[in-house]
Formats: sequence, structure tokens, C-alpha cells
Amino acid sequence: MILQGTDSRAGPSFSLRNRVARAVWGVVWALLFRPSLRPMHAWRVSLLRLFGARIGQQVHIHASCHVWAPWQLEIADRVGIGERVIIYNMGSLRIGREAVISQGAHLCGGTHDYNDPSFQLMAADIHIGDQAWVCTEAFIGPGVTVPRGCVVGARAVLMRTPLDGEWGVFAGNPANKIKTRRAHG
Repeated sequence: MILQGTDSRAGPSFSLRNRVARAVWGVVWALLFRPSLRPMHAWRVSLLRLFGARIGQQVHIHASCHVWAPWQLEIADRVGIGERVIIYNMGSLRIGREAVISQGAHLCGGTHDYNDPSFQLMAADIHIGDQAWVCTEAFIGPGVTVPRGCVVGARAVLMRTPLDGEWGVFAGNPANKIKTRRAHG
């Protein structure tokens, strides 16, 4: 998908097929997804599935959520994705069951090799665990796994997978564990 050995500042970083698919998705997002009414979650899920997303049951995705590549998105059952969420999934992005991604959160699966003279683009997968909560305007970086039950606090920046993260509450930039959440089910 990502072209290797190209200067990402001067030319395309992705294959023509990928760019065309994203362009078509962008038109569908702008004309059919984004203007849909608030309660039309099933409609938006259907559009994402049409473009290859694997989505479970009882998933609520708000119309202002922007998904970069639906074909690289997997969402389990009973997930809520809030307004203005950015799912920049250059790599695959999996969201576990009963997870919540709050408004304005940014899940970013891409970066650049800043030591490479051509500033090579790189993609990495993101996984949000079951029952995790990514709070308002939090940032999840490339290659990060948010563990089961973990809370990433409002505006926190999580750039590494926390080693002791299950049911942990993380806050700050960089995010640090501040307490433990009571486990649910």
C-alpha cells in the first residue's frame, strides 16, 4: 500500500489503487455519510461495510467521524464512536467490544521516518481493547495497543502500549498511569 523509496514530500506515498479507493470513499463520506441525521447509525455502518469495514452489532458512529480507510477498520459489538473522531488508519485499526471513542479523539496509524532523507511514510496498526475508553480529544499514536478496560483521559497522548495498562487510567502528555479502574464483567 505505501510506496517505498519515494520522497513523500514531492510525490505520492500510496499506490494509485489506494488513492482512487480513498477518493471514492471521500465522495461517499461527503455526500452520504457526513450529512446523515444523528440517529442514522445503521446507515453509516452500512456505508462503512460497503467499503470493506468489519463491524459488529449495536455500533454507533456519529456522522462527523472521519474514517481514512474503511477497508482497514474492524469494530466489535456495542461500540460507540463520538463526534469529530479521526480514525487515520493507514495500518489496520481494531476496536474491541464495548469500547468508547469520545468526541474529538484522534487515532493516528501513520508517521514518517524522520531519519530517512526521503521522509519515508510508515504505517502501524492500532488496537483498542475491549471495554476501553479513549476520552475527549485524546491522541493514540501508531502501533499502540490500548489494553482492555484502559481509560485514556481527556487530551492525553498515548504513544506507547502501556505494560501495566489493563484497567489502568492514564492522563497527561505523555500519558502516565494515575490510578486503576474497577474491572467490569
